[in-house]
Amino acid sequence: MRLVLPLGTMFVAALLLGAISLRLFAPAQLMEESEPALRSARAVAEALNSALLSSNNPQQTLDAFAQALGTSEGIRFRRSGSEMSTPSPVEVRTPLGRVPHWFVDLLGLPETGASFPVRIGATQVGDIVSAPDLSADIYEKWVGFLALVSSVSVLMLVTGTIAYLTAGTVVDALRRLGEGLTRMRSGDYEHLIAASGPPEIRRSAEEANELARTLSQLSQDNRSLLRKIVSLQDDERRDIARDLHDELGPLLFGIRANAVALQDGAAQDGKPGASVEAMLSSVEALQFANRRILDRLRPLHISELGLEKSVQTLLQYARSQAAGLRLTLRIDPRLNDVDGLLSQTIYRVIQEGVTNVLRHANASAMSVAAAIEGRHVLVEISDDGVGFPSNQRFGRGLTGMHERVRALSGTFEFKRENGRTYVRCRLPAGE
Repeated sequence: MRLVLPLGTMFVAALLLGAISLRLFAPAQLMEESEPALRSARAVAEALNSALLSSNNPQQTLDAFAQALGTSEGIRFRRSGSEMSTPSPVEVRTPLGRVPHWFVDLLGLPETGASFPVRIGATQVGDIVSAPDLSADIYEKWVGFLALVSSVSVLMLVTGTIAYLTAGTVVDALRRLGEGLTRMRSGDYEHLIAASGPPEIRRSAEEANELARTLSQLSQDNRSLLRKIVSLQDDERRDIARDLHDELGPLLFGIRANAVALQDGAAQDGKPGASVEAMLSSVEALQFANRRILDRLRPLHISELGLEKSVQTLLQYARSQAAGLRLTLRIDPRLNDVDGLLSQTIYRVIQEGVTNVLRHANASAMSVAAAIEGRHVLVEISDDGVGFPSNQRFGRGLTGMHERVRALSGTFEFKRENGRTYVRCRLPAGE
């Protein structure tokens, strides 16, 4: 429409210009073209007057002239005393049909008629009236006007069609380029942009495809690096957990065994074992902290119990830490068969989400769900707690969850909705 409207304006302007030109120049041209008829009428009047002057019977000569002249439209004889007929509107008929009256009025026909007196002696007996026929000239101008309108219309139609097709090609190419850039912004680098349209847009599409290939390679490298980082973190945690389990654990067990022996000996001697009981209590707290650290460093029971039992154990610990917290758990049993890194990521996301609820949410109910849907694993942790400020930035826990999910080419979402706080992630399930 932005192309057709200016073309339509040009069409109307051309018609107005043609009408103005006709109005300005047509009357003078018609006047000039009727001049020969006026000269002929004057010459006829002069010749008739000469003939009447030299004739023995002027009246008979005049009657013979009037009869010979007949009903000619160009030159007529009008006797004195006869009423002059009112000129009728110009009616021009052509092979193309009748010329419209509005076009005749547009021409502004000049007064081309003239009368020359005819005398017998000193008495005026009539007039030679010149009434030139302008039908041919009006027809010529009507044909020229139709040609102007037709040529402008055809030109506008052709130009509009060319503009429409050209603009359509350009707009389609730009739309495909925009859609491709939108896909690139959302992380889809596999679907390249079809290089079409004008050369400039084709070059832009080719450059965007090259950029997509580069970004795809960088994204793969980034994911590979994130996977290595996550794997190294888990390896490091596994080593620390093994050291805690193999070295610190036996020492704590020995201390506890000795404390129990001292407590038994003190009981047999009948002396209070308050210090021994305090030491035993400290050792038990140290053992509990050791188990908690081991669970956070490396969930050893994933490979032994499977992901479902491991998450259930995690929630049992959460229930013991928050009395009155209602827990709902839905775990797809098929998740026990996923590979090690994916199962660790699912466990870590749930672990960090549950920890955040226990520490910050002040919630009365929490729901944990993980299921396989198609070729993706969906994980969701939600609570009815106090929520979070709209401008809150990710802390260390949420950042770690986000990085783990990105390392597996997944998506991560943290939001408040309908009075509940949601942590959602979607992970590729692989095979």
